[in-house]
Amino acid sequence: MNVLEPYHGASRTSAGIAAFIEAAVRDGRILSDDLLPPVRALAETLQVSPGTVAAAYRRLKLRGVVATDGRRGTRVNATPSLAHPYAPPVPLGVRDLSSGNPDPALLPSIAAALRATPEEPILYGHDVHDAQLIQLAREGFDADGIGSDSVAVVGGALDGLERVLRVHLAPGDRVGIEDPGWRSVYHLLASLNLVPVPVPIDDDGPLPDALQRALESGLDALIVTPRAQNPTGAALERERAGELVRMVSVYPDLLLVEDDHAGPVSGGSYESIVGEHREKWAVIRSVSKSFGPDLRVAVMAGDAATIARVEVHRLLGPGWVSHILQRAVAHIWSDPATPSLLEGAVESYRIRRKALIDALARRSIRARGKTGLNVWIEVREEAAVVAGLLARNWAVAPGHEFRMGTPPAIRVTISTLDTSEAEAFAHDLDSVSILRARAPVA
Repeated sequence: MNVLEPYHGASRTSAGIAAFIEAAVRDGRILSDDLLPPVRALAETLQVSPGTVAAAYRRLKLRGVVATDGRRGTRVNATPSLAHPYAPPVPLGVRDLSSGNPDPALLPSIAAALRATPEEPILYGHDVHDAQLIQLAREGFDADGIGSDSVAVVGGALDGLERVLRVHLAPGDRVGIEDPGWRSVYHLLASLNLVPVPVPIDDDGPLPDALQRALESGLDALIVTPRAQNPTGAALERERAGELVRMVSVYPDLLLVEDDHAGPVSGGSYESIVGEHREKWAVIRSVSKSFGPDLRVAVMAGDAATIARVEVHRLLGPGWVSHILQRAVAHIWSDPATPSLLEGAVESYRIRRKALIDALARRSIRARGKTGLNVWIEVREEAAVVAGLLARNWAVAPGHEFRMGTPPAIRVTISTLDTSEAEAFAHDLDSVSILRARAPVA
């Protein structure tokens, strides 16, 4: 990479250099994970002082465009924060299997829950938490062996993740993340200027050997999805969880965060790697997949210091999660009809995952989808497959948004995919793959 060729006439100030590099990243002239020139080399070429280039790199670092990693140099983040985190809208008439959304027909009635909320206004100085919701959260954590002495309500899983990372980590700290993993976490780490350390996974979660290497390389935090992993559907089994617990126990200063985003509709049992007597930890449970994304509510358990820091940090921003939303979630959670509704969702998602995986298997296409709302399908040429399926009126998510070092793939959301559609989709994916396989090699 040579970022200097089109630089003639651009400002030689630190702000100008930073603006040029940021624009080059945004336009694709500098790619994700590209290594920028050393400070002194760029300074000599631009005929500016090393301090000017160093200041430019600091600006880019604070914006989340680049990450510095000691002697490894300065690299463009895998998912720079300047990239738009949302996918473009799906064209009219195209079947959307890219969204990651739950099936609206399997969600409880939010309207009924909102009608049940009390009418008295909540004013400054009121308890920031709804007492019933906190009690329900504690009961849920206790049932899964998670300490519930310290519990908070946050504005969704990503909000909880951001707050935990902010109160514990500093720019340049290294965070172990699943590969493939949730694309929003990649964007979040880039925006906080944290260094992502990919940990490959299989259907049972992080691979022990890979995690061991990451731990030995030096991690400040580790984020794990215990079930319904996005995008692969991986879920921790007891034996794997136990092995990982033993591994992380050797690193008492490691911040451990579990993102149990799908919770009761994940289709898998909950296995934790937090273990006993951990000093820095958090388990976050969102209601987005079970009750609906627009509620923007998640409950979080953690060690006392972490929860206290999160509460203080939130008071400096929104202050609290709306009590209207908190009470709506508490109403749905305590409704006697909810368990049956959630069980029905679990079974529907299981049938739909199986239908697609079986349809693909009949065509010798291997797919992963142990739990959750998505199926992960490795392909040889990601962009060509995505484009070929779109031409056949299927929208899927390209795998590059979710992976760092793992092979090309696509993510298919099965939440609304019925059996007949599964056959049709598998047929079209097979046709696209065959066409690509037979295409002449240049």
